[in-house]
Amino acid sequence: MLKRVHFPRSVLPYLLVAPQILITLVFFIWPASQAVYQSFLIEDAFGLSTEFVWFENFELLVDDELYLQSFGRTIFFSAAVALLSMSAALVLAGFADRVVRGATTYRTLMIWPYAVAPVLAGALWVFMFNPTLGIFPFLLDMVGIDWNHYLNGTHAMMLVIFAAAWKQIAYNFLFYLAAMQSIPRSLIEAAAIDGAGPVRRFIDHIFPLISPTTFFLLVINAVYAFFDTFGIIHAVTQGGPANSTTILVYKVFNDGFVGLDLGGSAAQSVILMVLVIAMTVVQFRYIERKVEY
Repeated sequence: MLKRVHFPRSVLPYLLVAPQILITLVFFIWPASQAVYQSFLIEDAFGLSTEFVWFENFELLVDDELYLQSFGRTIFFSAAVALLSMSAALVLAGFADRVVRGATTYRTLMIWPYAVAPVLAGALWVFMFNPTLGIFPFLLDMVGIDWNHYLNGTHAMMLVIFAAAWKQIAYNFLFYLAAMQSIPRSLIEAAAIDGAGPVRRFIDHIFPLISPTTFFLLVINAVYAFFDTFGIIHAVTQGGPANSTTILVYKVFNDGFVGLDLGGSAAQSVILMVLVIAMTVVQFRYIERKVEY
């Protein structure tokens, strides 16, 4: 029986959580509050004059065709990255769960790509798919595909999806492997005794049991595609060609730091923040229901 521990009344608990609270205030609450405030303003490029305009920046976004295209492009990009990275990680975790010899080495090699910085991951894929020097355009040319992501928007979107998904496979692999290893072996062995093959065991027993992990990773991958892929897109395509890879987070940067539309950029960041908060709330509600049942 676990013994409940009671802390004496002192300032120690507050001192222990103070660094985390300070970091949250400085790096999240304060920037978020400033973004909300600036989303109600129209400022000149140098910040010398401002005008309070209430929701005009948000109204302009609703009527902005480029923003709406970027919104749809972001949803497609997020869904493609999540589907590709989670599918690859699920397959690899299924094989890793069956490895006996060299299992630790194999799993370590699978985790390593997660330590690669997003910009560096983008640079690696740029070199591999460079139309002049890359090995993959050379191989694709042999089958009649003229690869050039600098000119072809479809090629550019495919490239950033591949790069972003590859970067996230290791993270998904960790969670899927942990979920599979938590399944009682007696259950899998019973299914094998009943005559179920490896594929049938995976479809009927393993995948349903790891569905909570799948939903968790779906939300995490969506948030990752919305926010953490900025470095990859900036290194690979810089939003081009012709804005074909400009997703919401890159449009915030482009409008704010390049176009110097500070109010519009702040309004876009507020919308992004609301979307991510909504996805996080859905995730926590799902986890709470699972715990209750």
